[in-house]
Amino acid sequence: MVNLYPKLITDALEKVRYPGTGKNIVELGMIEDDIRIEANKVSFSILFEKPNDPFIKSIVKAAETAVLTYIDENIEIKGNIRVKTKQTPPPSEPSRLLPDVKNIIAITSGKGGVGKSTVAANLAVALAQSGYRTGLLDADIFGPSIPKMFDVEDAHPVLESVGKKDLIIPIEKYGVKILSIGFFVNKADALVWRGTMASNALKQLITEAHWGDLDYFLIDLPPGTSDIHLTLVQTLAVTGVIVVTTPQEVALADARKGVNMFIGEKINVPVLGLVENMAWFTPAELPENKYYLFGKEGGKRLAEELRIPLLGQIPIVQSICEGGDTGKPVALNESSITGHAFRDLAQRTVEQVTLRNETREASRRVEVTNKSAR
Repeated sequence: MVNLYPKLITDALEKVRYPGTGKNIVELGMIEDDIRIEANKVSFSILFEKPNDPFIKSIVKAAETAVLTYIDENIEIKGNIRVKTKQTPPPSEPSRLLPDVKNIIAITSGKGGVGKSTVAANLAVALAQSGYRTGLLDADIFGPSIPKMFDVEDAHPVLESVGKKDLIIPIEKYGVKILSIGFFVNKADALVWRGTMASNALKQLITEAHWGDLDYFLIDLPPGTSDIHLTLVQTLAVTGVIVVTTPQEVALADARKGVNMFIGEKINVPVLGLVENMAWFTPAELPENKYYLFGKEGGKRLAEELRIPLLGQIPIVQSICEGGDTGKPVALNESSITGHAFRDLAQRTVEQVTLRNETREASRRVEVTNKSAR
């Protein structure tokens, strides 16, 4: 029996050429530095570029033959050659937009008229009053209402140089940083934009604004499911979604579709929970009374059915409408019925975001192909 040593093995393996290259497997760096010799037993690893390399079997066979032919036919080599493949690193995440924003929350609804923007505005105020740095983007491109709800319809955001870029500076009111397409168009005009125009406008409000350090960045989406929703999840790593509905069956049916869109495998953005707006009517003079004008606890039942948290039930009181019209969100009055409801909603939202961040992987932008989007 010949005296075996690693150089003898590699000399024999130099006889094995990788097809199409004109080079041998030692020269190509395919022999790992793990040659082991135990008496007449030899083992080592061959490294391939990818696991589906078409020449794996033939190369292993040729390596076995080379050792037996050029060293000693009595060597135990068959079955002792390990196949390894280079680990392909996962695609790197592109530079994260808004790196100083900790949590991005999309607020959506299956249909219009359920008070989604009212919930978004008051949740933003409640979070700000709880001490969180909060931003609010009005992404309802076709029906921006946030400027009116904050009494900033006549505001005109300015550009400032930040670093090497000129960025839009959001308007700040009640401790909330605000941007809306409504700041840049005549409020009396109807926007007639194709989907790509609306999507590009949304991207500009996200990427060309100086949002700064935020704990929570709320995005008030248009009702339904549209290109705007896909643009958002493709542009930003969304932490989670809050779905707003009313107790009515017609609203619940659309809310169910909205939830399913986000939790589907092609988008897969966590739904933080459901908000049941207009849950009941409570007269100001009879604060203990509840009148279920649109049905009772439909949102609660839907949340149970979909196994998502019910973040809050917001009653109808006259002050909500008045607050929206006068630009003073009811969440500013913490002692009122609705102020208390929105403070509770803010607390539940913070709890669900914390739970989501502790139990799920970090947020990533969604890769949605045209085929998937359809």
